[in-house]
Amino acid sequence: MMITLRRLIPADAAELLTLQHRLDDETSFMLLEPGERQSGLQQVQDMIQGFERADNSILIGAEADGKLAGYLSLRGGSVKRNRHSAYLVIGILQEFQGIGVGAALFQEMENWAKGAGLIRLELTVMTHNTKALALYAKCGFEIEGTKRKSLRIGEAWVDEYYMSKILAD
Repeated sequence: MMITLRRLIPADAAELLTLQHRLDDETSFMLLEPGERQSGLQQVQDMIQGFERADNSILIGAEADGKLAGYLSLRGGSVKRNRHSAYLVIGILQEFQGIGVGAALFQEMENWAKGAGLIRLELTVMTHNTKALALYAKCGFEIEGTKRKSLRIGEAWVDEYYMSKILAD
């Protein structure tokens, strides 16, 4: 299987939206529950254009045999005091997990982030998401703290770790 990484463009909006809906359906580790995502095609196109316009943000897709299998978004701060910092979200379809897609997306993102002058990368992850925690640790992210009762999934409260990676001193 051939995995290709590339920056997503507005023409990818329909496929990205389909991928996001699939991720909402197949995992409880993404923020939105099945059926909760309200964005339409135009909103996703606008979002991608926003990433294109920002010099401290990027949206990378991972294609497997020509179809979108995952993505990583890195959104940089919007004001002078936090432009050096960016928050990331990653989603990979289950059938493509465990074969290096996540690590490849992180490496691509980090190379780009260094070139863009970013210093701090950050994310949140549910404390029981052991696969994601292993990936993030492997990629050099460290736990900074715990967001207690950060999410409510069904009837259960879920804590999240706040994680970061500092790219330069």
